[in-house]
Amino acid sequence: MQTIDTIVIGAGHAGLAVSRLLTGAGRDHVVIERGRIAERWRAERWDSLRLVNPNWMLRLPGWEYDGPDPDGYLSAGRFVRHLVQYAESFGAPVVSEATVLELTQASSGGYRVVTDRGTWRARNVVIATGPHGAPRVPAGLGAAEVLTANNYRSPGRLAPGGVLVIGASSSGVQIADELNRAGRQVHLSVGRHTRMPRSYRGMDIFWWLECIGRLARTIDDVRDPTAARREPSMQLIGHRPGERPREVDLPTLQKAGVGLLGRFYGMDGGRALFRSDLAGTAATADLRMHRLLDAVDEYIACTGLTREVPAGVRPLSHVAPAQSIDLSMAGIGTVLVATGYRPEYPWLRLPIVGPDGHIEQDRGITAAPGVYVVGQRFQHRRDSGFIDGARHDAHTVVQHLLSACSVESAR
Repeated sequence: MQTIDTIVIGAGHAGLAVSRLLTGAGRDHVVIERGRIAERWRAERWDSLRLVNPNWMLRLPGWEYDGPDPDGYLSAGRFVRHLVQYAESFGAPVVSEATVLELTQASSGGYRVVTDRGTWRARNVVIATGPHGAPRVPAGLGAAEVLTANNYRSPGRLAPGGVLVIGASSSGVQIADELNRAGRQVHLSVGRHTRMPRSYRGMDIFWWLECIGRLARTIDDVRDPTAARREPSMQLIGHRPGERPREVDLPTLQKAGVGLLGRFYGMDGGRALFRSDLAGTAATADLRMHRLLDAVDEYIACTGLTREVPAGVRPLSHVAPAQSIDLSMAGIGTVLVATGYRPEYPWLRLPIVGPDGHIEQDRGITAAPGVYVVGQRFQHRRDSGFIDGARHDAHTVVQHLLSACSVESAR
């Protein structure tokens, strides 16, 4: 058994951010990764995917984007290279191709981490595996009957025929858009979603979100933390250099020929059933969007930017949907599910997981002394789940870890 001060589980952006800070503090540690650096970005993303946040938001401890297109959006492959270069910049001690099998409390103190490449004992463990666990598959659909978004790669690799996409958050609308542009007949089942324009009054929406402080909102500022952490991802898409920015909201997709349906709730033979709730669901999303844009307008007026930016043009609404569809009659060859993920920690043998399966934490600090988590959705700030926001949680976690170790050493 190898002994070390700290083990970081996961070599994505959050785990590497923690590693960079531990390295700077001279703390002995390793980063254990089941595959390669940024493995999910390598193995669980479709070919054309680009980040939805602009490149200037790729801020990590001691590292940021320094390329020629700060307002652009990196491809998944380019982002992988970005993280590999980040790891190389400080010699991140990554142990690759090591799957964690068990995390338990060690009888002699600290924690025991069992991997398929050996066993470690550590005083501290930082879990940085991200918010993605196992794909959620709606009741009424068998896992073998569908393709989940993490296994989708391109239109040409799907079975012939139309596609029913279930889920209209970021992944769902981007995939529906790509399939429609490839000439597929696409039907999109829509549940609760977050509508957002790609740009507003001449600036990317993320620029405004940062300016008005929405990304810095903390979980203590919201009335319902559980609902805030379940907020759907934004209906946005990044674009290639030189391309004109485009929207992937419901009105845009419907105008392009995508059939809109309400929330999927089951199958009746070969007929997929959908609730007649799309009008209300979309109206609620539109209301939240307009409230946000009202806040942007107010910020512009209060800061004297009215003459510096174009007038605001608000997105339009959409029309009513159908209520059911016969998969065979409609020529549907693929049912693609993009309804998010449920937490999955089969290797975690510590009493820090709540009834909903999420790790219970406060600013990344769990009830198990020396065990931390980073990279969770709305972990503390609204942007905790974004690449850019992980740096704040990493700083908090590492600061607490170092302070706790100092107190322990002084005893």
